[in-house]
Amino acid sequence: MEEAGLEWLLVPMQQLVSWGAAGAMVFGGVVPYIPQYRDIRRTQNAEGFSSYVCLVLLVANILRILFWFGRRFESPLLWQSIIMIITMLLMLKLCTEVRVSNELNVKRRSFADFDLNYFWHWSKFTDYVQCVLTFTGVTGYITYLWLDSSLFVETLGFLAVFTEAMLGIPQLYRNHRNRSTEGMSVKMVLMWTSGDTFKTVYFILNQAPFQFSICGLLQVFVDVAILLQVHLYSQYPQRAAPHAAHPGSAKAL
Repeated sequence: MEEAGLEWLLVPMQQLVSWGAAGAMVFGGVVPYIPQYRDIRRTQNAEGFSSYVCLVLLVANILRILFWFGRRFESPLLWQSIIMIITMLLMLKLCTEVRVSNELNVKRRSFADFDLNYFWHWSKFTDYVQCVLTFTGVTGYITYLWLDSSLFVETLGFLAVFTEAMLGIPQLYRNHRNRSTEGMSVKMVLMWTSGDTFKTVYFILNQAPFQFSICGLLQVFVDVAILLQVHLYSQYPQRAAPHAAHPGSAKAL
């Protein structure tokens, strides 16, 4: 009798925990970008945030969605990718508007120019949307043709998670080049670290495809490296390394 009563209590508790974990997976990934978004909007300066972070996450999550068609995984992970794509587009929109408003007498660049020197440094948000749609269309068509190949599907999954694992690399490189973390939201990186740690444990416990666990471990490693940069450059300030000015120097979206 007592065991039945305990089971009656535990079952809904387990369900609530499961729902909470799923919700954290869906929305937890976008939370770190809220303080960065607010900082950029408040200061009207996007210099400390690398737009390549958005590029990495857009590519990774588009590939992850395509991977889902070949190998179905948990729905929360699919919804996480959809929410992240929307969030990155919002970040790009704000950063592009801020950068263009701060640029004076700079030639406008567009996706249609097909100039690799200015790739991902365009002057309008619509150019980024065109690029994302083009990438989605091309990769989607290739996936449709090769969907029956297990080797292709597994490779697609690996590319998706490996790309996501490289998320912090643009920010890591930017901090190293500037010899400073000024303009970067430390809160964002702390949330990256806690979120990636939770995500990795979630992957392992729920026996997600092995690619996801590898991705999580790599992301945690890069997050820790960025936090070490924060400590290093705050305790031992260094002179920024000289580098040639880029015509779109406000490109650090």
